[in-house]
Amino acid sequence: MNNRFNQIFKVQKPIIGMVHLPASPGQPLASSNLDFKRSLELVRADTMALIEGGIDGLLFCNERDLPYTAKLKSEVSAWTGFMIGSLYSELDIPFGVNLLWDPIASIETAAATGASFVREVMCGSFASDMGILAPDPALIAETRTRLKAENLALLTNIVPEFANSLGGRSVAELAKSAEYFGFDGILISGPVAGITFDMQHIVDAKRVVSSIPVIANTGVKLENLSETLKIADAVIVGSSLKIDGSTFNPIDPKRVKKFMSTAVDIRKLI
Repeated sequence: MNNRFNQIFKVQKPIIGMVHLPASPGQPLASSNLDFKRSLELVRADTMALIEGGIDGLLFCNERDLPYTAKLKSEVSAWTGFMIGSLYSELDIPFGVNLLWDPIASIETAAATGASFVREVMCGSFASDMGILAPDPALIAETRTRLKAENLALLTNIVPEFANSLGGRSVAELAKSAEYFGFDGILISGPVAGITFDMQHIVDAKRVVSSIPVIANTGVKLENLSETLKIADAVIVGSSLKIDGSTFNPIDPKRVKKFMSTAVDIRKLI
């Protein structure tokens, strides 16, 4: 399997850790008096805890911008770029961008910050708690070309959180379409951030695609890591690495080290 994702990650079955940014300016959970220095300190602490714990990659995300929308305002991209830019010289592992739930804003921000990959819903149609998600795959691919970011891997979520596929298409059908359209990876999620996906969905997607990875996107824990890595090609993990396993808590360095030590041991046996 030789694709953009595997060119980014040299390790077998990489583990990607989430960096949840402080709420963006203008968002409901953002402070009316933003403390920029404190915000940067918090982001740096989470980022360094992941890197020093041995994580294979990072994913910067605006998880705290609740409630989510399918069309972001420009200040969200600016805030994310500011955060990543402040850390850029210290980022010695691959990193990606996910601005919920706007694939175009995600790609634009990724291209502007030197990111290696983007996570978003990039094809299919879904009834979601944010309204109808109906991304334009052609426009998404054209955006990467327009920005001359040809090496940017586009990872599409075919079982997105807070959503169901319109038309009743199966996971296998969605996976095959994503591969056919030329996306660089398939993401399988649970119903909400931090909640485990349906393992059968990973199996179904793996059964029909051969050229791109299938990635476990939510709810990976120490308890299911071995089973997950035996099937999935990579893992994105957030809540399990936080203090008390809670999505919006800071990263717990001890949890990261234990998770990665376990992952390394499991990968040796696969």
